This record gives sequence, structure tokens and C-alpha cells, in this order.
Amino acid sequence: MNTPPSTHIRAAITWLAIFPLVAIGMTAIAPISSDWHPIVRALVLTVVVVPVAVYWVVPQLMRGYGALQRRKGA
Repeated sequence: MNTPPSTHIRAAITWLAIFPLVAIGMTAIAPISSDWHPIVRALVLTVVVVPVAVYWVVPQLMRGYGALQRRKGA
């Protein structure tokens, strides 16, 4: 039976997904958002980063983690 990863593993995987997306997103919007209020910048960034992380990056990382766990158990 497969047990879900611990809260600590899920937090690390989520951070691994979010940090690069935020860094890339901040760099990408920097030229056009320098005059924006920081809250608007954060809003625009999270509107893109959160769905990409939740629907694509985190599931991919979780699959990779599961594959590593299965290989480790075999």
C-alpha cells in the first residue's frame, strides 16, 4: 500500500515548485511592473504561479517522488 508523503515532504516539494516559478515570474515581469504597486505585482504573479504550480509542477514532482520511493522499496 502506498502511503502519502509526510507533511514535511509535501512542504518541501511545494517549495521546490513555487520558488523557481516565483523567481522566473518576478524576473519576467520586472521590466513592465517596476511602477506597479507591490500588491498588484504580487497579485499578477500569483495569478500565474499558483495554477501552474498546483496543476502542473507539484503533480510532476509528486510523481517523481513516488517513483523514487517505489525504486527505493524495490
